[in-house]
Amino acid sequence: MKKQLLHTPDGVRDIYNKECKNKLYLQDKLHKTLLKYGYHDIMTPTFEFFNIFGNEVGTIASKDLYKFFDKEGNTLVLRPDFTPAIARSAAKYYMDDDMPVKLCYLGNTFINSSDYQGRLKETTQCGAELIGDDSISADAEILSMVVDSLLESGLKQFQISVGNSGYFGGLIKAAGLLEEDEEQLRELISNKNFYGVEEFVDTLDLKDDLKGLFKLLGNFDISDDDLQNAKQLAKNYPDILKSVVTLESLREYITAYGIEKYVSYEFGLISDYKYYTGIIFQGFTYGTGEAIVKGGRYNNLLSHFGKNSPAIGFAIVVDQLMAALQRQNIEIPVIEESALIVFEEAAFKKAISKCTLMRKKGINVEMILKDTERSKEDYAAYAVSNHINKVEFIEE
Repeated sequence: MKKQLLHTPDGVRDIYNKECKNKLYLQDKLHKTLLKYGYHDIMTPTFEFFNIFGNEVGTIASKDLYKFFDKEGNTLVLRPDFTPAIARSAAKYYMDDDMPVKLCYLGNTFINSSDYQGRLKETTQCGAELIGDDSISADAEILSMVVDSLLESGLKQFQISVGNSGYFGGLIKAAGLLEEDEEQLRELISNKNFYGVEEFVDTLDLKDDLKGLFKLLGNFDISDDDLQNAKQLAKNYPDILKSVVTLESLREYITAYGIEKYVSYEFGLISDYKYYTGIIFQGFTYGTGEAIVKGGRYNNLLSHFGKNSPAIGFAIVVDQLMAALQRQNIEIPVIEESALIVFEEAAFKKAISKCTLMRKKGINVEMILKDTERSKEDYAAYAVSNHINKVEFIEE
């Protein structure tokens, strides 16, 4: 029992001192970047009804949800994913809107997964959702926001890998694969086992053009020639062809934004989220083995809540981004004026007056009553350990 009083459960942690200050600063930088694109803040509840994130929605597996009951017996869950919650909100508050709705958010998500030891079960996400726009332009704007956000964080080396869920879905449909075969193929692709994919495809009775499209799953950086080849092979498969043409058109927009060096294309990119219907993407950098950003288009999700509207969005995993910045020795430039006022008890009026004036000027001020057994060096060391800019002593 005493051990539980001091320790947190597996998968959650305290954040304090400089790390906490850095995280708040980083979150503010990311949030301001989204506001610059004209997005508007939204806050959804930390917990919602279970069916918002049920299996039919296509989000996190039910076994990985934190579930509990309210006093009426309704099953509630801590949100594992912002997108379904915002889709619900958009369907409720913007049901009759026929113009694009641009929303952004910042908050924590909760996934009760033990697949990877040491993985956080509570993480902070900052993201945006563009609802009501099915254009390539909307796809490109979202990707531009991702790149700008990561650059604003101080990150210099990263890559956004972009694919299209329609490519994989089209392959499954054209090959007539059963559900268990699809899951096997998904697992091979998720593990980047493309030799295994080739062996799997060789067991199928497929036309040469379809086999050629399967082989392109292993290409991690699709070139213009690859796109032309894929278009040629996909002439008889409309769903696959549409996904290839979408990526081809997207490249032109990405070039117009001037962010092409940060974006690569990959036919074999898939997601665990089943609600994606178009482009999907993940962002990686060195210093962390997990994606620092993920997102995609989900044109059917809002219909689950009664509003037929296309949408696309993304989420930056702030904790993963923080870890990457730290391991790359990129300093988060938290700049603030701060002071420590150490005062003798007889001079408390003078100290209070001084602190009040400094706070009005925007300076963060900490007051401490002087302990006669402590030296000035003790207080100077305290200021350094708490990242306080200067120390001032006020005597009678």
